[in-house]
Amino acid sequence: MADSETRPTTVWSRPERGARGPAPERSRYEITAAALALADAEGLAAVSMRAVAQRLGTGPASLYRYVGSRDELLDLMADAVAGELDLSAAPSGDWLGDLVGLALQSKAAHTRHPWLPELNDRRGEVLGPHAIDYLDHALAVLAPAPGTSRQKLEAIGLLGGLATLFARREAMAAAGEGSGAGDPPVQAAHLAAVAAEGRHPHLLAAFTTAGPPPPAGPAERDALFERLLRRLLPAMLG
Repeated sequence: MADSETRPTTVWSRPERGARGPAPERSRYEITAAALALADAEGLAAVSMRAVAQRLGTGPASLYRYVGSRDELLDLMADAVAGELDLSAAPSGDWLGDLVGLALQSKAAHTRHPWLPELNDRRGEVLGPHAIDYLDHALAVLAPAPGTSRQKLEAIGLLGGLATLFARREAMAAAGEGSGAGDPPVQAAHLAAVAAEGRHPHLLAAFTTAGPPPPAGPAERDALFERLLRRLLPAMLG
């Protein structure tokens, strides 16, 4: 276990407020909830201590009694989203099915909060209590699976990466940004036309046997997400 002198300082390693001073008017939970609502409505760039304070009807200085900086607020936001995942079910013994279920929950959380990938890209690897609970639960799910501890941690990391990727695609589709060259039907038509020129025989053979691309609605994306996980995870842990 990490010594108290070597353990990194985080917002969770301090009391929520000092023992002295007036009675608390706010809580970290209330401040974090306001920041989440602001990010959901206006994007991550809109989240500042001043904007959150305005949303709560108070001054920015009052928030610093509970949260030391915007970076700490971002950490609290990320962990609050991790807390949205339901970890109440005990592992069933079907580690692959249970892990896919966790991944679908994670993707849904990323879809609800489309700013989450940007936040995680900027803040690094600070894990709060809910994120640690998730990691421990995922490892419990993987207890009967083959593979080393390192391989299991890598598999859990893969879940997060794929959840982020698929959620970004869903956000683009919902925003109407999928009508250009990156849209799957448009991209498939372009590749099929290139393959038909005859200079890429392997591509032509693949398109000939694969047939037209399937629909790309939410249900189809969920099904593709699950298929990829069910193929990749056993290979990673075998």
